[in-house]
Amino acid sequence: MKQTKQQAYEKIKQLVERFSEHVEQYSQGSYNESQTRVDYINPFFKALGWDMDNEQGYAEAYREVIHEDKIKIGGATRAPDYCFTVYGQRKFFVDAKKPSINIRMDGAPAFQVRRYGWSAKIPVSIVINFKELAVYDCSKKPKQNDKAAVARISYLTCDKYLKEFDFIWETFSKEGVLKGRFDKYVVSDTKKKGTATVDDEFLKSIEQWRNYLATTIALRNKPLNEDEINYAVQKIIDRIIFLRMCEDRGVEQYGELKKAAEKGDVYENLFKLFHIADQKYDSGLFDFVEDKTTPGLIIDNKVFKTIIKELYYPHCEYEFSVMPADILGIVYERFLGKTIRLTPAHFAKIEEKPEVRKAGGVYYTPKYIVDYIVENTVGKLIEGKTPKQIEKIKICDPACGSGSFLIGAYQYLLNRHLQYYTENPPKKKKESPLTPDGNLTTAEKKKILLNNIFGVDIDPQAVEVSKLNLLLKAMEGETKASISRQMQMFHERVLPNLGNNIKCGNSLIAPDFYDNQLYLFPDQIKKINAFDWEDGFPEVFQNGGFDAVIFYNSLIAC
Repeated sequence: MKQTKQQAYEKIKQLVERFSEHVEQYSQGSYNESQTRVDYINPFFKALGWDMDNEQGYAEAYREVIHEDKIKIGGATRAPDYCFTVYGQRKFFVDAKKPSINIRMDGAPAFQVRRYGWSAKIPVSIVINFKELAVYDCSKKPKQNDKAAVARISYLTCDKYLKEFDFIWETFSKEGVLKGRFDKYVVSDTKKKGTATVDDEFLKSIEQWRNYLATTIALRNKPLNEDEINYAVQKIIDRIIFLRMCEDRGVEQYGELKKAAEKGDVYENLFKLFHIADQKYDSGLFDFVEDKTTPGLIIDNKVFKTIIKELYYPHCEYEFSVMPADILGIVYERFLGKTIRLTPAHFAKIEEKPEVRKAGGVYYTPKYIVDYIVENTVGKLIEGKTPKQIEKIKICDPACGSGSFLIGAYQYLLNRHLQYYTENPPKKKKESPLTPDGNLTTAEKKKILLNNIFGVDIDPQAVEVSKLNLLLKAMEGETKASISRQMQMFHERVLPNLGNNIKCGNSLIAPDFYDNQLYLFPDQIKKINAFDWEDGFPEVFQNGGFDAVIFYNSLIAC
């Protein structure tokens, strides 16, 4: 039921009065966080108009308030207690504490919620124990030793809730968010200049990891050429990032990578994890039939120990469970602007790619442009169609880069399928493409990805990154239980191998270009990298070709 401002005021007044009567009892450690949430925090935000219990019956992806399951690891909470959303888009996190926690002075709760917000690129988030409420600017990079006051832009005790009710209602009520008042507050009350964004910081991290790996691989593996070293470094980083993200999302056992770095040959230990992942996920990311380069490498233990240490709390500022797929795309797009070169003495050197140098840098397509183009191409194409009809639609980005347009198109298709099946549930439950909690099944997401999404890029590293980003998107919302169900019921691995969907080649030059080029050298042929569309995607062209081609640059948009 929609709450008016006056109704909300009266409800919060009752909560404040009741809390004040028992504040001494509540301030003892025996009154726990779970009780605080049920008795006060849930009713507080419900009074502000939020559907805390999903009474509207939305699918999990569209519910207004997502209650995260908390996974306790070493005393640290692995997920924010609440994520408040509008039309499926995150607006702010709320982390709940029990009243005995001193929010004003204790830096740990502040660091925790800021870490979530910063990793997810959410501008502000809240810590609340009802006795106190603190709003934090999450655009500022959190540091473990920060005091509680750092980046705090508002602090209220419960006896001030009624006096400051206009601020609370205008900013954090559902009505305030829908009317844009929350966004105005964010712009006016946070200062973004000079802040270190999560994509900037993560880019620095993976560039350092590339440097560590390239240096040791070039030093210890003399027979390898530049292409093989670039391939090996990219594969190793991709595999580690994939597994680390799966850990934070609760799909893999937390700390497995860290355990691999504790003793023995670290690379050998990691390879055991990679082989297990290959049996579980397929995906091509861990394909050691095709990959002849990485299994035999010699890599110093200290390199992996350094990389893996930087991926875990407290040395890691990132919370991968909330990091959006487009952030990884932004990071990798810039990461791909550089390559590993070998000196005559076989030392690794990181250089900007010539084409990037000529262009004056790497440019990542903003998300709002991706969303606009996808909505006006893919959206128009699938409008009014059933999932069975959508199966036949083929969408391609001929210069896919890190996969921003493909991820946008894939997300649009996922949303459409979820909406259709929610409104038209299948009669036979065994054949349902929805899980019991209303999400698309693993098998359904896999099918959509293989049926509809295709891409080409001239850069082999970009092809690998595009695959990685799509696979991570497909893994969103998965759990150990859903993966186990997929493997037991369908007797197949969880993720698809995208080798037939994402191809490497020059989408503008066909192989007949070589016919009259009598003096081309092998390195020139490799650089041109001509691509035959009909050979590359035979099934697509046997059925009439692609239905939508989407890409964008500063001069042309399609």
